[in-house]
Amino acid sequence: MPNLNFSCVSCGKCCHDLRLPLTWHEATDWLARKGTVELLCEALPWLEEPDPSNLQAQHKRRRSFPTMSGNLPVRVIVVLTAVYTGACPNLDADFRCSIYEIRPHVCRIYPAEINPFIALSPANKLCPPEAWASQVPLMRGDTIADDEIRLHVAQSRRDDEREAVSKQALCALLGIGSAGLGGEGFAVHAPPADQLLEALRVGIQDVDLENFPSWTILSNQASTIKALTSAGAGAHLTSNTSSGLSRYIGFRADASDV
Repeated sequence: MPNLNFSCVSCGKCCHDLRLPLTWHEATDWLARKGTVELLCEALPWLEEPDPSNLQAQHKRRRSFPTMSGNLPVRVIVVLTAVYTGACPNLDADFRCSIYEIRPHVCRIYPAEINPFIALSPANKLCPPEAWASQVPLMRGDTIADDEIRLHVAQSRRDDEREAVSKQALCALLGIGSAGLGGEGFAVHAPPADQLLEALRVGIQDVDLENFPSWTILSNQASTIKALTSAGAGAHLTSNTSSGLSRYIGFRADASDV
């Protein structure tokens, strides 16, 4: 990766129409400020443990929890996300952040990437060209040059991994049990804000996971559903037009015919 410099020019483009991944504590604070938080769920078939040298698979393992979909062993990744249309509810009229001192990790590190397997590309960011014309170092090869950003990236990754099992209990508490197939899409769950806030605040002690039903894998690809069911999974064909408290976001157009 080439060296990259960057300085924020306060254009506000990165503060509009986004989903922001949040830690447990950040999601609690976001809801307390009357913001909207949804859960994005994806399931990964997990027939055997990956080789230790498979770093990407190990990364997914650390941030997921083991469960079943029918007779198929899977691991499920759950991401708490702040959601807003238009300007971020914390963005002032002069494009200043009203919660700047307590803003989420993802805001503090932008435009750097939290996922270690996604390379930073200015073309994939909303920042204007003048932001990248800065003399302030951001990346030096594959390494984040800014100490503070590097700290927040590391903390975000640690929280993501540490909270994985708690998110399993959170889903059980809220009656959430469907996930998109990893790489194809997400099941999006939007429980009532007061219920989600209460669940996050109260915690997940004494949640019965033993008797929680197996997870259903959603896809908008009929061929995927056929393959999953033949492997013993509980799978359901859905579409990108699904709506309600639980819906589906697929990465491809609906394909209902095999």
